[in-house]
Amino acid sequence: MEKLVSNWSNIQSVPENYIFPPETRPGEDLKVPFSHSIPIIDLNDRTNTTQQIIKAAREFGFFQVINHGIPLNEMKETMSVFKQVFQMPDEYKHSSYLDDDLKTCKIFTSSLRYETEKVHLWRDSLRHPSHPLEQWQHLWPQNPITYRECVGNFSVKIKDLGSRILDLISEGLDLKCGYFDNDLTGSMIISVNHYPPCPKPSLTLGLPKHKDPYLITILMQDGVSGLQVLKDATWVAVEPLPHAFVINIGHLLEIISKGKLISAEHRAVTNSSHTRTSAAFFIAPSDDCLIEPAQDISDENDHPILKSFKYKEFLKEFFNAHGDTDLLLKSLEAPKN
Repeated sequence: MEKLVSNWSNIQSVPENYIFPPETRPGEDLKVPFSHSIPIIDLNDRTNTTQQIIKAAREFGFFQVINHGIPLNEMKETMSVFKQVFQMPDEYKHSSYLDDDLKTCKIFTSSLRYETEKVHLWRDSLRHPSHPLEQWQHLWPQNPITYRECVGNFSVKIKDLGSRILDLISEGLDLKCGYFDNDLTGSMIISVNHYPPCPKPSLTLGLPKHKDPYLITILMQDGVSGLQVLKDATWVAVEPLPHAFVINIGHLLEIISKGKLISAEHRAVTNSSHTRTSAAFFIAPSDDCLIEPAQDISDENDHPILKSFKYKEFLKEFFNAHGDTDLLLKSLEAPKN
């Protein structure tokens, strides 16, 4: 429990084991400007929404959606409940703190590999599955007392939003109707990241450069900036717009689309004055779901020919590769005749 960054008080310097190497720390790139070229897509405008999403997914791997149908007051209420988790007394957080791999609902600091990682991340995190809801909800935090009802109702709406977006993507890729309405979207994981103020944010990171090993990520920000995306070898900041969700194309969707859509690398930086909380909803396949490039999509871009694999096998390879995309793809390539 003493490891939780949110439990520290009056810290004046960054501990040595939180300082990233010069080549990976944010340094002077800490306060990059907001990118006004990251697409903002109005889901109420069905005129060319599909084309806009596909274009954004091809060029950025990131976009924001507005007029998505989820009321602003529900977004604020859910974010408030998420923040309350990290403000709860130590004895409560201790009951959910990660002390073994069997816990379904976990509070932890840095990452799930804290004991073996070389550098720690400046964040605490709450993580648990949320779909199918009836399978997982009873394992969620009991406090705050509104958590299960509030987050449960919200996660159902997020799952529906994810299905809408994936339907538009399948339409834009000329895939059959309902292509993703099966085990490909059989699970959803909630990951709430809490980034307390850091005395020297240029030395550390809340999250390092990475891609997400899912279909899509739906991210709710709290108004404090910190999300950065790598575009053309340059970091750009994603503005936390009120009543918008950030949509991130996952690595699986890049594989399924044969590279037509890209999964952009991104990271989270901290700041010295404000706590930042974000809630990511990862839409992913069921463990035993078979993943393969869509046969109805033509091969382009010299994308490697990949074998079929179970999602749980992909996750294992993904984390073994430690974010090295080339190494990951090599492990998934189909054997040559």
